[in-house]
Order: sequence, then structure tokens, then C-alpha cells
Amino acid sequence: MDNPSAPPGKAHKYARVERERCWRLEEPPDPATAVAVVEVTDLYFEGTRLRLRRMVDVAGDRPPVYKLTQKVPGSDHLRLTTNTYLSETEYRLLAQLEGRRLTKMRYSVPPFGIDVFRPPLEGLVLAEMEYESDEAMAAGTAPAGAVEEVTGDVRYTGGHLAEFGIDPRSG
Repeated sequence: MDNPSAPPGKAHKYARVERERCWRLEEPPDPATAVAVVEVTDLYFEGTRLRLRRMVDVAGDRPPVYKLTQKVPGSDHLRLTTNTYLSETEYRLLAQLEGRRLTKMRYSVPPFGIDVFRPPLEGLVLAEMEYESDEAMAAGTAPAGAVEEVTGDVRYTGGHLAEFGIDPRSG
């Protein structure tokens, strides 16, 4: 889905390719295994590919991160992603817009980012890993405790979860 208002050849000029695999986990990680824990609040704008995100370091070691992201589906589980980093003032302005919110705790357990969702998705745990190349992505292995790989399953994308939810105990 291209942006018809963009000049020819410019629709994805600032986008980067994102190679990512995702698994549904049986349970959350042991917090002691995490090198960082961040509370993530996402606001998905209906009818768009845009997401507003706030990331707050639970330990308070780093300042909050605010960003507006556009994700455009590609082929073979690749996406084009463009991030615009915002000031807190810019974030607050955009956060007033209508949208669907989703909150989760992200545990950094290298090499995985593990998302433990808050209500109404409590019980859903997803592990993600980004890869630098197609070869590395193909060779990637599931984390311990993986129930199933959900890479490419639209039901497990943030926008879909925010709009429709999912039974965290089912596949």
C-alpha cells in the first residue's frame, strides 16, 4: 500500500527493512534474566499504518522514548519501517488523537525481546527477534518455552491485537 501523495520513488525513501520472527510463549520470562524492562504503550490509529509509542524504562536508567512509526508490509515476512522520534510535547499532542491502545512490558532477554501484555490481553506472551539478513533469519531458532511460531500471522500484529484482541490461551 503506497502513499499516493508521495512523489514517484519517494514513498519509502526513509524506510528501513525489518526482518523479524515472532513466537508465542507459554509463560513470561524470569525477570532476573532480563537486562532491561520497558513499559511500552502503543496507540494505533484506525485505518492507517501508524503507531504512536511511548517506552519507559522501568528502572529509570534511561529517559522515555517517544516515536511515531509507520509499518508497511513487504514480502516474505519483511516490513518497511519508518520511525520519527518525538519530543514529549509532540507525543502528548498526538496522544490526544483517537486510536486503540495496547500496553505491555518488554523484557530484553538477549537475543530476544519478550512482550508480556497487560489487560485486556493479559496472559499473552510473545518473543521477537530481529535479524540483519535473510540468511540469519532463516537460521534463527525459537526461544525456550515457545509454543508456536506466529511470524506472519496477522492476528499477532500490534494493530490487530489492539483492535480485535486474542484469547491468550489459544493459538
